[in-house]
Amino acid sequence: MELILRQDVEGLGFKDDIVTVKNGYGRNYLIPQGEAVLATISAKKVLAENLKQRAFKEKKIVDDANTLAEAIKILEIKIEAKVGTGDKLFGSVNNINVADAIEKEGYSIDKKFINVSGGNIKRLGKYNATLRLHREVTVDLPFEVIAQSK
Repeated sequence: MELILRQDVEGLGFKDDIVTVKNGYGRNYLIPQGEAVLATISAKKVLAENLKQRAFKEKKIVDDANTLAEAIKILEIKIEAKVGTGDKLFGSVNNINVADAIEKEGYSIDKKFINVSGGNIKRLGKYNATLRLHREVTVDLPFEVIAQSK
């Protein structure tokens, strides 16, 4: 079943992509949730026209995302966490903590666009996170988890 996505769907595609999915997934989940519409011939023509009109606006958005990526690359993020014995953390550090640390530096990035390598971090050390600023712009952000000062 061919569908046109109306919004980004994790693991499937981005808004306005034409994707092929199994019939049940499309009919029972994507279409009722409003995340996709059937890719009929007329819907594809409308999509092509909309994409043409949006191309100019999209270039500015990509340029802004690239500017933000350059600014974020130079950040040195240190996340403080409570530490138990050795270098083991009480709790864990995840994408929410990284989003908060970036927010403190003056940049706002939604937590769902941050992917921390390895998922939840449970030890002190240096780690990497991947930020998706736009479908064409991703940036790797190294950060360090340090012991919280008492």
